[in-house]
Amino acid sequence: MTDIAITPEIVAEHGLTPDEYQVILSSLGREPNLTELGIFSVMWSEHCSYKSSRIHLGKLPTEAPWVIQGPGENAGVIDIGDGQAAIFKMESHNHPSYIEPYQGAATGVGGILRDVFTMGARPVANMNALRFGRPDHPKMRHLIAGVVHGIGGYGNCVGVPTVGGEVNFHPAYDGNILVNAMTVGIADTDKIFYSAASGIGNPIVYVGSKTGRDGIHGATMASADFGEDSEAKRPTVQVGDPFTEKLLIEACLELMASDAIVAIQDMGAAGLTSSSVEMASKGGVGIELDMDAVPCRETGMTAYEMMLSESQERMLMVLKPGREAEAEAIFHKWELDFAVIGRVTDTGHMVLRHKGEIVCDIPLGPLADNAPKYDRPHVPTPKRAPLGEVPAKGDVGDNLVAMMGSPDLASRRWVWEQYDHMVGADTVQRPGGDAAVVRVHDTKKALAISTDCTPRYCFADPVEGGKQAIAEAWRNITAVGATPLAVTNCLNFANPQRPDIMGQFVGCLEGMGAACIALDFPIVSGNVSLYNESKATGGGSAILPTPAIGGVGLLADYRKMATLGFKAADETILVIGETRGHLGQSIWLREIAGQEDGPPPPVDLAGERRNGDFVRSLIADGKVSAVHDCADGGLLVAVTEMALAGNIGAILEPDAGIPLHAWAFGEDQARYVVTSANGADIAEAARAAGVPVAVIGRTGGDSIALAGARSVSLSAIREAHESFFPGLMSSETAL
Repeated sequence: MTDIAITPEIVAEHGLTPDEYQVILSSLGREPNLTELGIFSVMWSEHCSYKSSRIHLGKLPTEAPWVIQGPGENAGVIDIGDGQAAIFKMESHNHPSYIEPYQGAATGVGGILRDVFTMGARPVANMNALRFGRPDHPKMRHLIAGVVHGIGGYGNCVGVPTVGGEVNFHPAYDGNILVNAMTVGIADTDKIFYSAASGIGNPIVYVGSKTGRDGIHGATMASADFGEDSEAKRPTVQVGDPFTEKLLIEACLELMASDAIVAIQDMGAAGLTSSSVEMASKGGVGIELDMDAVPCRETGMTAYEMMLSESQERMLMVLKPGREAEAEAIFHKWELDFAVIGRVTDTGHMVLRHKGEIVCDIPLGPLADNAPKYDRPHVPTPKRAPLGEVPAKGDVGDNLVAMMGSPDLASRRWVWEQYDHMVGADTVQRPGGDAAVVRVHDTKKALAISTDCTPRYCFADPVEGGKQAIAEAWRNITAVGATPLAVTNCLNFANPQRPDIMGQFVGCLEGMGAACIALDFPIVSGNVSLYNESKATGGGSAILPTPAIGGVGLLADYRKMATLGFKAADETILVIGETRGHLGQSIWLREIAGQEDGPPPPVDLAGERRNGDFVRSLIADGKVSAVHDCADGGLLVAVTEMALAGNIGAILEPDAGIPLHAWAFGEDQARYVVTSANGADIAEAARAAGVPVAVIGRTGGDSIALAGARSVSLSAIREAHESFFPGLMSSETAL
């Protein structure tokens, strides 16, 4: 295949522009062969090079005293005390999951697991953030079923609990769903492994599964929008084997207990190409590979196919010389392939040999650090006019039942009951709360983990939406009593060559950066997924801007964590934070009033910090019995979720100065609902701390009783709340 003439058509098929091809010619001083062109194409794809986003990502805050490793490695690393570190990252598998939902989602989980355990961590928790289109779209039940079963099938088999996540719906995702997967692991701070190759002459070894033809051009496919032929791209979707991944985890951790490994990198997007290029370029060295030594499961594979394959469950390592036999024995014990396929060189080039010939010789600089970097034109999103007064739409009690059964607020029980969230026996707060809580094994410490984003806010005002995404993750971690420490993200946007879309990206990052600084919540890892839009029949155009945030925090003692369910009758219900009744971009406005208008609620970062720190102190001092952050759906929805979780009703007195529907369903930020047997003490402490507070009622009964509205029984609300997913997915055609 190396002697095929490179035509403009072949260049275009590889996702390269004419200008980019000219850079390749200049870098090589000659025409590339097909293998070299393929390597450039995947390394310069958006998925691998971040060519449209790198200049903006550099503006994000990434440092703090507790940050051990920020962006640039397989995953971020933070210090959690006692010689231990949390290692975590979130990544997208959007395009593959639309084409082949089960395998797309499953291999998304497998890939993010490898990013974490390649750094020496044992994975302890999986999370996800899922976005689907209209529930009644002809393809949507098939996509939901495939994605959920794929996540559960992989995570359950590999033995890592899936402890939470988020699922939302909007027509903008009809033709391009989002599947973002997050993994958190624990490692000793003196046993963290990095990817920079070193040691001229050191052996490069391949471990794990054999290489096949699945997933070839997966990174390129993930860097383009969908057209009419999206179904024809099934061969670019990888196929996963979670049982092999489990063996790979154990084998890698066993070898990591020795001192044999110099560097290690998983083979994810762009497979052997990306892993070898990244290891060599980070180490400032060269790399030489013998393609005849690569374990293959299919006959007659070319160097092009081997380098671009994205077959799963594979890793690349640099070992200390003389340690090959020791490593091989470990991997063979775990019934995995092991092969010495190359060595570290001092050439600064990637050189591939196949069947006695040099089939690739490329300088590493242009492939990695000197890859194209674009400052694409961008225009700010116009500010929305104020919403003005929106009249009530029927009875607030009836509104509540309708909203609690709506797609974005209905119970996700159908989803998370398909995930094993208890394997490992360290999950101490299950799905359904503000944040998942997972104990650090054999300690009293626990990690609190949350995934959050409100895309409708980001679409209406990217800067405020970016702030809110960070602030809500921070709030959810705070609401269980943990100290928020750091963020990973998955930045999902449409075509960056459109100035309005690029403006959304730049605006969201501006808001995210401001919130991270104000809340001491640095970003330590992440992923960018662009070209999330579809021209396919029946699909929408661009997705809503969706900068999904994965937050991690630390509880010193998990026994002091807060949960959201009401604990007893006749306790005081209070709201920490200011209620103004902001209905712009709210779920009430969309679901009840049939509008998607106005600006999103403004985010007061100083208020977020002040109110959150106060709530965390209440939890630490044992002064509150239940805590819930107030977000989607507003105050009445938050109270109702607490009532359903505790199976205890509430009697509420709204603020007479705000229209009842706005008080009930406005989505003002920086708010928490808390309960206490000593409500007066909480209110006094809040006022002394300069924190807005309001007593809004008491727990008790078996209904939500709100002055000025029809009382609604918890049983009626529960029926609406629990029936959406089972009703949607009951059709046999879902699979």
